[in-house]
Amino acid sequence: MIGAIAGDIIGSIYERNPIKTEDFPLFHSASRFTDDSVMSLAVAQAILGDRDYGKEMKILGQVYPNAGYGGNFQKWIFESEIMPYNSWGNGSAMRVSPVGFAFDNTEDVLREARASAEVSHDHPEGIKGAQAVALAILLAREGSSKDEIRSNITASFFYDLDRTIEEIRPGYQFDVSCMGSVPEAIIAFLDSTDYESAVRKAISLGGDSDTQACIAGGIAEAYYKTIPSTIISDVKRILPENLLEILARFEKDHPCCDTGELLRINHSTSL
Repeated sequence: MIGAIAGDIIGSIYERNPIKTEDFPLFHSASRFTDDSVMSLAVAQAILGDRDYGKEMKILGQVYPNAGYGGNFQKWIFESEIMPYNSWGNGSAMRVSPVGFAFDNTEDVLREARASAEVSHDHPEGIKGAQAVALAILLAREGSSKDEIRSNITASFFYDLDRTIEEIRPGYQFDVSCMGSVPEAIIAFLDSTDYESAVRKAISLGGDSDTQACIAGGIAEAYYKTIPSTIISDVKRILPENLLEILARFEKDHPCCDTGELLRINHSTSL
C-alpha cells in the first residue's frame, strides 16, 4: 500500500493548484500526507489488529484532525457513534488499498471493501467506488493483464474505462464524487507504463490530485510490483513515526513490492 501513500503525498500540493501536464517535480518542500494517507493507514491498522474499521478511522483521525477531511467526515470523526451519512464521495475509494493487498479472493475483497466504506460512505456509489479500487488491486496482484482488469471492472461496476487520459484531461475538472473521479484514476493506471507514470497521469487530470494519485498509485504498485527507492525514501522522510510504523508493519505482513529499505530502517522500532 506504500504506492497509495506515495501517490497521496506527491499529489498533495496539486489539489488546490491543479495542473494539466505530466511534467512536474514529484516532491516539493510543501509536500505532505493528507487524509488519504491517514485513513488508508487506519484501514491498515484495523486489518492488522482484526478491529473495527470505523473505530480505527476515528482514533487515527482524532490524532490528525487537520489532514484535509471533507466537512461531513470531519464531523463524523468526532461523533461518539459510528453513523454513516450516505456519502458518495471518493473518501471510501481513497482509503481502501489495504483491503486489496491484504485479502486474497474476490469475495473477501468485495466484502471488506464494502465494510470499510459503509461505516461512513454507505451510498451505493460510495461502496461501488471502494469495491472497484480494491478489486483492481487484487486483480493486479494476481497478474491479470490490463485488458483483463479493464473488462472485469467494467463488467462489475459499469464504469466507462474505454477512454484515455489524453481524451479526458482537457475538459476534466475537480470532482470528489466516486463516479466522477474513480474511473479516471483507474484509467491513469491503465494508461501508465510504470508506477511513476501512473501517478503523473492521475495528477495531470487537474482534479482531486492527491486522491486520484493515491488510487492510481495503489493499483500501479500491485501491477508493476516496484516503486523507485527514491520515492520510498521521500515517503519515509515525510510520514511521522507512528504512521510510518503502521505502514512498515502492514508492508511486512502483506508485501507486494520491494520495500526493503523502509523495513530495514524501521526494524528496531516497528517490527
